[in-house]
Amino acid sequence: MKKNVFNEYVDKVVDLFNLKKDILFIKSKRKDIVDARHLLYYLCHERNMQIRYIQEYMADNGYEIGHSSIIYGISQVKYKIEEDADYQTICNEIA
Repeated sequence: MKKNVFNEYVDKVVDLFNLKKDILFIKSKRKDIVDARHLLYYLCHERNMQIRYIQEYMADNGYEIGHSSIIYGISQVKYKIEEDADYQTICNEIA
């Protein structure tokens, strides 16, 4: 069930960032890709998805990521939400 939620958020995030789905799961430090992944972690976390499930679903798509990296991404999105009302609106629309 949680995997379906994860996949729905993947589709919404790649549409928002105008990315191809497979691009989200490549090792890249390009800002738009990193921001998209961080938003994905945040959205999943807000749906009470455990970090280990997020890790598992990312790995299922070929992207290995550590627990601390996911937590960092979530905190980055929380910071952006506090600082930017437009970003908060976008997050609320997706969720």
